[in-house]
Amino acid sequence: MKQIGKYFSMVKFSHTIFALPFALFGFTAAIYRTEFDFAWFTLGAVLICMVTARNAAMGFNRYLDRDIDKANPRTATVREIPSGVIMPSSALAFVIVNLAVFWITTWFINPLCFLLAPIVLFILLFYSYTKRFTSWCHLVLGLGLAIAPFAAWIAVTGEWSFKPLFISLGVLTWVSGFDIIYALQDQEFDKEQGLHSVPARFGKSRALRISEFLHFVTIAALAYGGYVLEMNTFYLIGLGIFSALLIYQHTLVKPNDLSRVNLAFFTTNGLASLIFGITGIADLIFFT
Repeated sequence: MKQIGKYFSMVKFSHTIFALPFALFGFTAAIYRTEFDFAWFTLGAVLICMVTARNAAMGFNRYLDRDIDKANPRTATVREIPSGVIMPSSALAFVIVNLAVFWITTWFINPLCFLLAPIVLFILLFYSYTKRFTSWCHLVLGLGLAIAPFAAWIAVTGEWSFKPLFISLGVLTWVSGFDIIYALQDQEFDKEQGLHSVPARFGKSRALRISEFLHFVTIAALAYGGYVLEMNTFYLIGLGIFSALLIYQHTLVKPNDLSRVNLAFFTTNGLASLIFGITGIADLIFFT
């Protein structure tokens, strides 16, 4: 168990809370807004895909960035590969196993999931390269998590639909926005190493303005997504709390004060995601 705990620490397993509530919302919306019935097998398969896809993406990121993490004073002693807790070859093996489990699981869900699986995996792994050539790497990370509600919908229905599109757009801009806030910590290091990010390119103040704009789009997208899915009172309450927490996180971080970045990044966003998921699912169950 201790060895397993090291790998969970490497991939920050607790951060699964960011995307999982949206995936479960997409799963539930597909059931209550279509003619398809609930199936425990499909739910279990979706959960396996969520966990293994994220494990693969984060594990690959840590493997690919091991030299960067070793050079960064913020990460050199706390991340498992540069600190010697996990060997690079072991991390890569962990990634391959999770990729295999993900793709095999999609075979048992439906043909469309299996066919789309390589595209999903490409996006998730490709993100780790983007900071090497584009300042908009945060949007690629957002896209990786935005797949969750869309994929869960397809897992239930086996069909392509645009109904969850605006929920996914909300996730994309939400994740991109808070990742920009998190990247403020490495602005100087990224510039010195020739790495790309919004803070490294535009500076802290403008990066925060860009993050605020993305989160404005998030609120608008989730509001319209709720309209498309014919959501009701609980959803609106959840969206209101979610929006308030997004606004609150922008009061925590200032260009000259990054001491509360972790509070803004993990605690606030984790709580926002959890509340949105619970209220959205409750709305679908009790107002349908």
